[in-house]
Order: sequence, then C-alpha cells, then structure tokens
Amino acid sequence: MSEVRIAAVARTEFGKGAARRTRRANLVPAVIYGHGTQPRHVALPGHELMLALKTANVLLDLEFQGEQILVLPKDVQRDPVKGFLEHVDLVVVNRGEKVTVEVPVHMHGDVASGGMLVQDVATVAVEAEATHIPAAVEVEVEGLEVGAQVHARDLHLPEGSQLAADADVLVANVVPEPTAADLEADTERAEAELGVVREEKTADTEAAATAAAEG
Repeated sequence: MSEVRIAAVARTEFGKGAARRTRRANLVPAVIYGHGTQPRHVALPGHELMLALKTANVLLDLEFQGEQILVLPKDVQRDPVKGFLEHVDLVVVNRGEKVTVEVPVHMHGDVASGGMLVQDVATVAVEAEATHIPAAVEVEVEGLEVGAQVHARDLHLPEGSQLAADADVLVANVVPEPTAADLEADTERAEAELGVVREEKTADTEAAATAAAEG
C-alpha cells in the first residue's frame, strides 16, 4: 500500500474567490473529516498531491499543525476541461482499521481465438486494513473461451482483503469477436442515431472520386 507524507496548511478564507486564490498559489483546497472530528479546512501542495493521486487509494500522512493525520482521498474534484485539481475530501483513518474502498481490476492475458474480452466493471469494492489496501485486483484471462464469465466471487484477493461487493456482479465476459458485417451494422446504427445521411455511390460519383485521387 502506497503511503505519501504531505504538509497541509490551514485555510481561513472560503468561497469561490478564496478557492481561486488558493489554486493560484499552487495549493489545492481540501477538507479533513471523519471519526467524529470537526471538519478541518486545509490546503495541500498541488504538484505533490497530483503525483500522489496517480496511485489509486493512496494513503496520505498529513503533517498539520504539529499533528500527523492519516487520511484517504474520498472525493476528488477536477476541472472538467483542464483536468487540474479543484478540491479534495479526505477521510481520517486509523492504522489497523478496516475500510471499504473501490480497487481497480486489471485483466491479463489473451482470450481464445474468435473471442473478445468485455470488461463490465473497472473497480470492485474491497474491505481491507487501511494501511494494506491492494493497489489492484489482478485477473488472468489467458485462453478463456467464448461464453466464459468472471464474477466478483471468482476474484483472487490479496491476503487480508475481503470482497465487499455483490458476489454475483459480472466483472468480465468473453463474447464472439465481431465480424465486418457486425461492425458495419453498428456504424449504421450510430449514424442513424446521429442523423447522418450517407450519399449513395453511383458509377459517376465513383469515377469522379477515382479521378480526383489520381489527379
């Protein structure tokens, strides 16, 4: 489990204008809450936080006003266009405490010839000790035949972790590889939904297109 130490500073200004000033100072507004404590409004160094959040369920060891606070990012808000961090909610956890988090599901291997793997969920809910949250759940799909299914109950979780999701949740399945006709039909359906009208090809238009390509 990845653990990153970051220094936090108190925020005394609130509102959209204050948040913009905080971000201009290369800091990210955040709120610390949980375990019956009053919410604490802080700001975290933007670059360090961005790097830390590249790891799913990263554990942050905050240095705040002479105190060490262990937290998990609970809600991360980003600018929908530019992608920069706008605000982060952080929930307090204790070492040894069990927490439930969404863990990424990673598929490995190639399914049998004629099949195509469809991953139905990207994450699965897992209960684990706060300092031992698995980085991902690894799933081996090498050689799976068309019709094969992987449910949540089939996942092999790291020691100390337990499934917190519905055991019947479909994680992935193998479907027949689409034919050229299938792809053409999908394209036509998509175009129909978008209102796209295809120009019918005639001998004259094909000849003009050929002449334009050659000349």
